[in-house]
Amino acid sequence: MPNVEPHRLPATTLARLVEAGELSAEAVVLSCLERIREREPVVRAWTHRADAAALAAARACDKAGKPGPHGVLRGVPFGIKDIFDTADMPSGYGSPIYTGCRPGFDASAVALPRAAGAILLGKTVSTEFANRHPGPTSNPHNRAYTPGGSSSGSAAAAAAGVCDFALGSDTGGSVRIPASLCGLYGIRTTLGRVDTKGAMDMSPSFDTIGWLAATAGVFRRVGAVLLDGSTSPAPIGSLLIADDAFAEADEPVEALLRDALGAMAGVLPRPRHIQIAPGNGEHPLDAWRDAVRLIQAHEIWQVYGRFVEDKHPSFGPGVAERMQAASRITQAEADAARKDQAAAREHIRAQLAPGTIMALPTAPCIAPRIDTRPQELEFYRVRVMRLTCIAGLAGLPQVTIPAGTLAGCPVGLSFIGWAGGDEALLDLAFALSRHCGLARG
Repeated sequence: MPNVEPHRLPATTLARLVEAGELSAEAVVLSCLERIREREPVVRAWTHRADAAALAAARACDKAGKPGPHGVLRGVPFGIKDIFDTADMPSGYGSPIYTGCRPGFDASAVALPRAAGAILLGKTVSTEFANRHPGPTSNPHNRAYTPGGSSSGSAAAAAAGVCDFALGSDTGGSVRIPASLCGLYGIRTTLGRVDTKGAMDMSPSFDTIGWLAATAGVFRRVGAVLLDGSTSPAPIGSLLIADDAFAEADEPVEALLRDALGAMAGVLPRPRHIQIAPGNGEHPLDAWRDAVRLIQAHEIWQVYGRFVEDKHPSFGPGVAERMQAASRITQAEADAARKDQAAAREHIRAQLAPGTIMALPTAPCIAPRIDTRPQELEFYRVRVMRLTCIAGLAGLPQVTIPAGTLAGCPVGLSFIGWAGGDEALLDLAFALSRHCGLARG
């Protein structure tokens, strides 16, 4: 066995060593728990830790001996965003409103990794109702910067090296953006390919389950467990570069990502440059961003409006205001936005036939500082949504990979694929991993 602490080993190596009997799952979990004790006072990624249950699961894994045919994550530690229900832990959904809530069953996206041998360490911090108001979590790369939201705890836990992967949800970018800001691999899956039962609803037209990992091997391996059978396999033969999306990024981010694409040229098809959004103007993606904003707000009110009106819950800053704004979206506005969504979906999917992928920046900039003023954060969110709305409107999968760093802050490069092309994107992320890590001052 390598002479290194287990939590520092890649998850694929962990699974192999545990399966071969060269390393016990208990030793892996003990190492992770020690790492959590070291990092948690600063990172603050966890809202509920299940140390005793994790150790018990590890000992049961060791006692069971050889895994069955589905034990592809045997002994691999993971965390889950606190919007997923579990049989043995409280579900808080990032809000004090649900303190003490215990659903009594595992969400589908939690049950599958557990059945594959993964060991759940606990629940990670989510912003309230997976919304905008930030939690206490800091970016492991630099505590002065945000890890992104709303899957902030999952990103921080994976980036801090205290678990090998973490589950999150992505409605408007909540896996992709934290992955980019924390230097991780992350995926928003094709709409409907991962069962959302037992996960908190926000906006059903956009809600997807995703995951984040520090290494490309485990990132790909989790897909074999979580994705359903509705795959659409095809070799990647065409690469589009969305120049209008690149134009939304800060100049240093754009330059780094274009250099990264150049370094990856031996793996990628020869690119063709396009403008993905129709129309003109300084920000042609704004029309799509506005459609997402209206539909999401309308659906959030459809899901939670009666609860808000009947219970008058005490929300944290930002959430109450967003609920109020959502309540004012008219049916006519929502219907008009859905027509825009349908047109956008048809247009984007026509560009991304099976075998075609599109490159774009994951986020327009590096992580904002924790002390960024509210007005600047709002402008940042607008810029982010111009990029995240593309895959969301089309219901398509998108992976982000840790292309490099600017002044020590991670920068993510994204690829959007075709419907059901999630596995191809995971394979691509693995193939490109050796070319990640560009550094700029």
